[in-house]
Amino acid sequence: MSLIVQKFGGTSVANLERIENVARRVAKTYDDGNDVAVILSAMSGVTDGLIGLAKQVTEMPDKRELDVLLSTGEQTTAALLAMNLKSKGYSAQSLLGFQAQVKTDCAFGNARILDIDAERIKELIRQRYIVVIAGFQGCDAQGNITTLGRGGSDTSAVAIAAALKADTCEIYTDVDGVYTADPNVCKKARKLNKIAYDEMLEMASIGAKILQIRSVEFAKKYNVAVHVRSSFNEEVGTMVVSEEPNMERVVVTGVTTNKNEARITLKKVPDQPGIAAKIFTPISDAGILVDMIIQNTRSSGKTDLTFTVAKTDFKAALEIEKKVAKEIGAEEVLGDTNIAKVSVVGVGMRSHSGVASTMFSALAKENINIMMISTSEIRISCVVEEKYVELAAQVLHSAFNLDKE
Repeated sequence: MSLIVQKFGGTSVANLERIENVARRVAKTYDDGNDVAVILSAMSGVTDGLIGLAKQVTEMPDKRELDVLLSTGEQTTAALLAMNLKSKGYSAQSLLGFQAQVKTDCAFGNARILDIDAERIKELIRQRYIVVIAGFQGCDAQGNITTLGRGGSDTSAVAIAAALKADTCEIYTDVDGVYTADPNVCKKARKLNKIAYDEMLEMASIGAKILQIRSVEFAKKYNVAVHVRSSFNEEVGTMVVSEEPNMERVVVTGVTTNKNEARITLKKVPDQPGIAAKIFTPISDAGILVDMIIQNTRSSGKTDLTFTVAKTDFKAALEIEKKVAKEIGAEEVLGDTNIAKVSVVGVGMRSHSGVASTMFSALAKENINIMMISTSEIRISCVVEEKYVELAAQVLHSAFNLDKE
């Protein structure tokens, strides 16, 4: 007998027919002799619909009250699944985030989990209940309902799995695992049997939408084995696990692309202490995340500084930097939204040389110009023109022999 945490995303519970399908899967896992806790997202599109309702009331909804509203999406699916299971003769009970004792900070809309008192869940499991828990939500020290931000149900699932010391956390989604590249971009992309936490973290941070990055951080910290699989078939998916020695034999594990990129350049910035802080502090204060940064020093005591942000933040960031440019005496501010990022990821990079040269040579052969480069210990990312990013992914997928087993 194993203790299994199963999480089902919005597309998996999009309507009553799909909730029925989820109920059958959960019941089968239970009938096989396992203890089961289920974490659910809201029905696909419901969260956006609730945000739309709130904005019909006021353009700037109060964040506390918005969390109260948004939490009803997961409350609905949890109740419906529990009802379905009970109608089939199973002992099931739904719990909201505060009832499951998911304790968070008070950052409404993007709260972080501080602790989970899992005793109530454990007691129900000991009584052989299927425990159905509303994901994406918790409560702060004052008892206020909080939500965990986009993709927060993944984080709920892994955190609860860690608190329960579950054998496996199964994340059910609309894809059947983690691939060497997006199959829609690279036709020869292969499903991976296993991927290391660090590789999954890098892929999540650079645009892969398979798992929410905070859920992978939790899994790594508490050594939770995560199984990414499809809600719509019975196939084995991809295990996200601790790094194993044989993983380093594969230099590159995957290629990812991200079209949600834009760059901003400040020309002829004074090259002196404190200028970078003046450029990036207002961006940080606006809650805008900066990805890549490049500085080119000129001989005249001036420098050009370029950085990238998400396209969704581009207009706001550009307006901020136009004001900053006047304050610091920069010559002009330029913006470009016709860019994208292509990256290669693999823990094998730690022990193999030549990855960068292979990547740059492969792109050069296709006359794909590299605009910016950033690296980590197990990742290399290049900014290219958006129209070339899919070709770049295909070229790199072949260059690193990811087409082959």
